Amino acid sequence: MAIEVGTQAPDFELRNQHGESVRLSDFRGRKNVVLAFYPFAFTGVCTGELGAIQRELAGLQNDTVQVLGLSCDSQFSQRVFADREGLEFPLLADFWPHGEVARAYGVLDEERGCPLRGTFVVDTAGAVRWSVVNGLPDARDEQEYLKVLAAL
Repeated sequence: MAIEVGTQAPDFELRNQHGESVRLSDFRGRKNVVLAFYPFAFTGVCTGELGAIQRELAGLQNDTVQVLGLSCDSQFSQRVFADREGLEFPLLADFWPHGEVARAYGVLDEERGCPLRGTFVVDTAGAVRWSVVNGLPDARDEQEYLKVLAAL
């Protein structure tokens, strides 16, 4: 079960596709964060969803908002995926311990070993302000993220 809106977002520290450490708490007091969990790099629906985020990046990532993509793929897979698809936002590797962050957010499909399509908007105080969780085959609508961020 996904964490509820209004609760404090679990903090984490993961490596991005460039091997740099990224902590959720580093954005506290500075930026809202869009956490977009996705099952697997290089798959059709994930590629389409992250490509849609990239096309809307000017509205989704700016001085007040940071987008973070998260999957259980390794940082090396994330790097090749980001480079191949032209993704200009951090892709975080929830690789080891496998799915620990996805599990903390309640979106790890334990049977398949990958996150569901969970998105969480975390405000500058570290609270979850909005979330949506879709099953593996069901793409999300990035336009919803834009609406939520505009309301913050």
